[in-house]
Amino acid sequence: MRILLVDPSRTALKIVSRLLEADGHGVHAFTDEIQALTYLAEDTRIEALLTSVELGDTMSGLELCWQARIVAGDRRPLYIIVMSSNYERGHLIEALDSGADDFIGKPPAADELYARLRAAARLTTMQRDLINMAQTDPLTGAFNRRAFFQAAGEACARAAAGVPLSAIMMDIDHFKKINDGYGHDVGDNVLRGVSTAANRIDGAVFGRLGGEEFAIVLEGKNAHEAQVVAEGLRALIMALSFPSAKGEVKLTCSFGVSAFQPGDAVDAMLKRADVALYEAKAAGRNRVVVCADADAHRTYPGGIIRAERRAPALPNAAE
Repeated sequence: MRILLVDPSRTALKIVSRLLEADGHGVHAFTDEIQALTYLAEDTRIEALLTSVELGDTMSGLELCWQARIVAGDRRPLYIIVMSSNYERGHLIEALDSGADDFIGKPPAADELYARLRAAARLTTMQRDLINMAQTDPLTGAFNRRAFFQAAGEACARAAAGVPLSAIMMDIDHFKKINDGYGHDVGDNVLRGVSTAANRIDGAVFGRLGGEEFAIVLEGKNAHEAQVVAEGLRALIMALSFPSAKGEVKLTCSFGVSAFQPGDAVDAMLKRADVALYEAKAAGRNRVVVCADADAHRTYPGGIIRAERRAPALPNAAE
């Protein structure tokens, strides 16, 4: 396990670190609780926090438990063990009520510490699996609708502070004809193939909103840069092929792009991208359309800029 160890005593840190490393754990040790929390926020691979009740002047070990729970949130497992030289029942109850999962004497006995960490590893593995199941669309591996909107909403909050942000809505053209003509097993393969292609975009938040409709949020990119990404994905998907009993299946996708505007919630940004996607569909599909302004959903179609490039229709695409 990757363990964050916090104790005000450098001697205690050295002793406990050696115990942990001898059992094969990766240890990141701190005497300063604020530095420890900062590291916990940055390194999402940390699986356990081992902290002393007695810390510095800024916060106690129990306060650190609360703060660590806030930093970890509900999308990453974190097992917290509190160490104390005072093993009174009241201290144990207070530690558990403060967000700790376990309580151990200080200095910890090696065999007891190792056993507790084995239990922690079992629990964090199960938690990680449950979190993944709760966030992931089981067919495609993309974020499900709930997880996507949560992650996209957080990106919008950062965009409000000045980070560029764009959204792409995408839809597989005539997907029903693929299901009806080639079977749902082929349709499922198409959905997985499209998702695999979209997941290659670095730094993207990618989700399946339902059926054959997907959405992408791109931090650090304006509308023009998102259009370039969408065009590259359109060409990549157009080059895909899927075997079936009736022959090779080819497909195309349509895309709508919008950029974050001051005051936006994620719904507003995606609504504009969805209007642009509708225009792409209406204009013949297999193309990228960029929403031109913040009020495009009210001024449609005047607020839409149609992408100039369009690939020729495929003879055996589901059109």
